[in-house]
Amino acid sequence: MSDVLETGEITVAAGEIVALLGANGAGKTTLMETILGFRESPQPIRMFGRDVGALTVEQRVALGVGYVPERRRLFAGLTVRENLEASSRLPRAERRRRVDALLSAFPMLRERPDARAWLLSGGQQQMLALARGLIDRPRLLLLDEPTLGLAPVVVAELWARLRTAAAEGTAILISEQRAGLVLTLASRGILLSRGKVVRCAAAHELQSDPQLADLMIGS
Repeated sequence: MSDVLETGEITVAAGEIVALLGANGAGKTTLMETILGFRESPQPIRMFGRDVGALTVEQRVALGVGYVPERRRLFAGLTVRENLEASSRLPRAERRRRVDALLSAFPMLRERPDARAWLLSGGQQQMLALARGLIDRPRLLLLDEPTLGLAPVVVAELWARLRTAAAEGTAILISEQRAGLVLTLASRGILLSRGKVVRCAAAHELQSDPQLADLMIGS
């Protein structure tokens, strides 16, 4: 697998799901925003084989980066379909086909394409946020705390959709405080503390590490 993202000790390859772990305040969101270009980076960031340090957020997105922010940040007054259409850069005809395909792929959205986002349940809103992040078939997808407030059945559906995206070649970096949960999805975990990487290991190694909870609290 070729690395889609490289920055410091953090790498994510095509088709790989990597968990970014750490307690609240460990620097996970800051790192996500730095990768996206909202913040300056103290070290080089390479995406898709090129240095993107001089690129704007819009340019990085155009290269193939998708983002699902914490707390979703949907267009509350727009419908499900309108949220998806407004988030795409594809030509009109292709955009409509892509929206239809995503609505078909997400059971929670399939029956409510014309519902306003603010009327959706928390689980439906998270699925809409994910579908919006996938709308232009990103090569790299960043997710920030996507399970926040979700019931287990919704998390299971979210994990299924992410596994499908990874199987299609998307590189996924997912930030989570719930280490035990996200390590059932990811192949590797990267633990942050005060913005620094303190541990990188295979998911199964971290899951069986009796010190993981202490490391999370310590971060």
